[in-house]
Amino acid sequence: MSDQAVLHVKGRVLAGPDDVRDELWVVGGRISYDRPAGARDVRSVEGWALPGLVDAHCHVGLGPHGPVDEDVAEKQALTDRDAGTLLIRDAGSPSDTRWIDDRDDLPKIIRAGRHIARTRRYMRGYAWEIEPYDLVAHVAREARRGDGWVKLVGDWIDRDLGDLAPSWPADAARAAIAEAHRLGARVTAHCFAENSLRDLVEAGIDCIEHATGLTDDLIPLFAERGVAIVPTLVNIATFPQLAAGGEARYPQWSAHMRRLYERRYDTVRGAYDAGIPVYVGTDAGGHLAHGLVAGEVAELVTAGIPAVAALSATTWGARAWLGRPGLEEGAPADLVVYEADPRADVRVLAAPRRVVLEGRVVG
Repeated sequence: MSDQAVLHVKGRVLAGPDDVRDELWVVGGRISYDRPAGARDVRSVEGWALPGLVDAHCHVGLGPHGPVDEDVAEKQALTDRDAGTLLIRDAGSPSDTRWIDDRDDLPKIIRAGRHIARTRRYMRGYAWEIEPYDLVAHVAREARRGDGWVKLVGDWIDRDLGDLAPSWPADAARAAIAEAHRLGARVTAHCFAENSLRDLVEAGIDCIEHATGLTDDLIPLFAERGVAIVPTLVNIATFPQLAAGGEARYPQWSAHMRRLYERRYDTVRGAYDAGIPVYVGTDAGGHLAHGLVAGEVAELVTAGIPAVAALSATTWGARAWLGRPGLEEGAPADLVVYEADPRADVRVLAAPRRVVLEGRVVG
């Protein structure tokens, strides 16, 4: 659009759970709720508008074997964008994706640096693999490289035990998280199992990814400390396949993964009912496809989270948690328009009518 062109979004604008408006205007790439005087070249989009969706666990630049070329990373980002995801928290990547910041047609990314894992206790090519005595130094390094987040691998299969086990001693985790906080970064951790959670929460962690090991005795601790979870249910759906693949060599681990899978919906609903913040993340990248945000929202609803709360977990609530604006006056115009009311059926999110990024219709 030209400098004087204006985009008029009309129908219903869902700016918040209790903030529904009839229209908004996009002027100079920013949102206004006042009709601009003397506007020419007015273009209209009609439907149900939401803030650009958030995928709070997404790996742009990561493939099955580690970092990917820029052209592959670009396709990943475009796939997410076309699905309505306009804000990504990249929860760990070995790729340098800063070049995306210079592109006004790609989603905005909040980076957590590179995964930090225990030696030989994560997928090859993904993480810094270190021992506990180096954890503080690596957390400080990634805190400086990231955009206010650091990603730990909190547990993984221990080949000697044949099952999931915590990666970090409690004192090492406490010192590392304190260092991240000193540097102004929040910390999240990949955690599948039950026995990795208490130490990390008591050490002051801010978020847990997957959180399949969250049990009734741990839920009050999470709620008291305000520790968020990003369940990545579309990823947890792969647990039976993973368990089958590891059955012969690690039968104890396989059985454990199946148990975690079978109670996944009860785990998420229990967390939500207790007041634990729950946000949408797909775990796209690596072995999982991009563009799955609508499916993750639908999974939260299947788990028993009300539709409006599930929408908040990928829109206004998620944006506030990450410190980014939604559809406020003067905010960048990042929004998605749908055919029907997503509060009535969140599956509407799978078919955006229009995607608007920085005030430009890009899809």
